[in-house]
Amino acid sequence: MTKFLLQIVIVIFLTLLTQLGGLAWVASRFFKRSILAFLILYTAISFLTVWVAPNFGRVALPCASNPELQMQSIFFCALNRHYTTPQLRTTLEDYAGQISAAHPNTETRILDANFPFIVGFPLLPHLSHDDGRKVDLAFYYERNGTYLPGTARSPIGYFAFQQGVTNCSDTGLTLRWNLRWLQPLFPKYDLDKTRMRTALQILQEDPRVEKLFIEPHILAELGVKGEKIRFQGCRAARHDDHIHFQIM
Repeated sequence: MTKFLLQIVIVIFLTLLTQLGGLAWVASRFFKRSILAFLILYTAISFLTVWVAPNFGRVALPCASNPELQMQSIFFCALNRHYTTPQLRTTLEDYAGQISAAHPNTETRILDANFPFIVGFPLLPHLSHDDGRKVDLAFYYERNGTYLPGTARSPIGYFAFQQGVTNCSDTGLTLRWNLRWLQPLFPKYDLDKTRMRTALQILQEDPRVEKLFIEPHILAELGVKGEKIRFQGCRAARHDDHIHFQIM
């Protein structure tokens, strides 16, 4: 009974983490070398999904093939968290081209997007990445006044927060993790304010973009305002390590 419950927990965990991992784990139980079978099956299913997902309204974002626009980490591709609607992918490609034209050699890095299938399927720990219309972008950084292409303060782009004034209280009943113990481990890069201002301007002016989430203290630092820019609230994850935006 304990082993059965453990298998159920593993299936649920892999499904919530990758959407497809639970299916691969169940199928792997029919093989003697189950762990090896799982790795092979999961890899095969993930590759097959790249061609199947468009039939269900989702397309894969470039993992590493486009120098102007790619995932921050192969981690997101390996976990099938790099899917969007075709409209959002086109919006991202247009945006990356525009900011690269304004600031040559700019590399735009994508963080979490969405899973390949099923509208409403949660992409935890996000509250809204469930329909292919939402995506997170890494901030642009510089060091000693020099732009750092393709660089984020953390390997996956998340959790290295730009500290600033907030009205949110520090409570455990929230997804707003402050992770103070983790912050000293990250390099102290500065925001590339020029590229950040351009990024927010381009996204705000794009009629396909519905709204953006970013922390108020970041906006104050950049001197940017806009009707599409919102505060996500104190119960959601911090947005001073990335820009969230979504299309209509």
